[in-house]
Amino acid sequence: MDIGMVGPALVLGLGCIGSSIGCGIAGMASHAVMSRVEENHGVFVGMSAAPASQSIYGLVLTLLMSTAIKSGSLSAWNGIGIALFVGLALLASSIYQGMCAATAIQASAKQPAVIGKSFAAIGIVEGISLFAFVIGLLLI
Repeated sequence: MDIGMVGPALVLGLGCIGSSIGCGIAGMASHAVMSRVEENHGVFVGMSAAPASQSIYGLVLTLLMSTAIKSGSLSAWNGIGIALFVGLALLASSIYQGMCAATAIQASAKQPAVIGKSFAAIGIVEGISLFAFVIGLLLI
C-alpha cells in the first residue's frame, strides 16, 4: 500500500462528502419550495448547487498534492496532515453553505425581493472554503 496517496484521497473524499451533504440539504429545500411557487426555480437550483464547489477545490488539491508527493517535494505524512485539516474545512463549509442556501431558498419563496441579499451569506461561507483551499495550495 502506498501511503503517499492517502492525503490526496482524503482531501478529495472529505470535500466530496461535504458537497453531497450540502447540495442535498439545499436541494431538498429547493424541491419543497418549487412545489409551492411558480417563479425563480432556476435561482433555487443555482443556490442548491453552490456547495458543489468544495468538491472542485478538493479535486484540484488532490491532483497537485499527488504530483508533489510523487516528485518528492511533499512528504506523505505532511500531505495527510494538510489534507485532513483542509478537507475538514471543506466538509464543514459545504454543509453550512447548504444550510444557508436552504434558508435563502425558503426566504425567497416568501419574499422574492431578498434573493440577491440571500446570496451574501452563501458567498461568505464560500469565502471560508476558498481560504482553506488557498492555504492548502500554499502548503503544498
